[in-house]
Amino acid sequence: MTTSENIETILELTTIQKKKLRGLGHHLEPVVYVGKEGVSKPLQQSLAAALKARELVKIKLGQNCPIERTVAGEQLAQISEAALVQVIGRMVLLYKPNPDLPVARRIEL
Repeated sequence: MTTSENIETILELTTIQKKKLRGLGHHLEPVVYVGKEGVSKPLQQSLAAALKARELVKIKLGQNCPIERTVAGEQLAQISEAALVQVIGRMVLLYKPNPDLPVARRIEL
């Protein structure tokens, strides 16, 4: 499977998979914050690191975020090559599987 095929598979989550991820993400604290700079290079790097370490990441869009929330969610998913699970209020939930994580820390869908 090539990288582009793998990304396509990631982006096509079923309704059941999204429901499970939303349930897992409900109790998560945001680990990435988008401020007035919007989607900057340091933000992209911290998002990539968070997704690699956790697979499921909650992102908070600050009051000064210059991007509309649904556009921001889609943009963050695209730049991180992750699946957009949910945008609710000013929170975005992204999922990107990491096969390098120990089996006990992976999210099984």
